[in-house]
Amino acid sequence: MSGRNYMGIPREKIAWYPTIDAALCINCGACLDFCSNGVYAQGATGVEVANPYNCVVGCSACRSECPSGALTFPDKKELIRMLNELRATV
Repeated sequence: MSGRNYMGIPREKIAWYPTIDAALCINCGACLDFCSNGVYAQGATGVEVANPYNCVVGCSACRSECPSGALTFPDKKELIRMLNELRATV
């Protein structure tokens, strides 16, 4: 989904996407089943973040679907700061 913008900012410049803690992940696939944007994919060793920029900016709904708490996202206050800085350069 490259070439997309969020509030006039190229999506690829916005570092908003999940991170999977491999030590906590039980490879249940709940995140993969939940996310309709294709952020996750089944990898050789388990679920991975295959398309991070498909993640909707500000969305972290999949985190609550993870039974082991393996998903994390950047801080939303940091996201707002980052968006403000990026908007100033566009």
